[in-house]
Amino acid sequence: MAAPNLSSPTSITGKTTYLDLTSTSETDLLVNSASSGKALRVTFLALCNVDGTATVDATVKIYSAASGGTGYEIVSTMTVPADATVTPLGRDLSLWLEEDRRRTVTASAADDLVVVCGDEEVA
Repeated sequence: MAAPNLSSPTSITGKTTYLDLTSTSETDLLVNSASSGKALRVTFLALCNVDGTATVDATVKIYSAASGGTGYEIVSTMTVPADATVTPLGRDLSLWLEEDRRRTVTASAADDLVVVCGDEEVA
């Protein structure tokens, strides 16, 4: 693994990922492969409940490997009210996703949660 030198990157690219959770299974949201040569700075995470009547719980984890590894909760069963959006991460509370790491999201109900994630890809 050769993570980029953050004091003099060759490029910084803004990206946005959108994910509609159609099941209650844990789903990869953002993966940084072991040989990417990049660091990903997660600058925004929004969890939007599109169900008009029921709450949904969301869990977000960072894993110690792009495939497998140990998961660490950064959001644990956060309740998202009906027709509401919560933003557990923003520019003032961002985090880095190093090489060979991934972030996942799980919803307590299928077809109720949409996730929007903004990140800066630093190479």
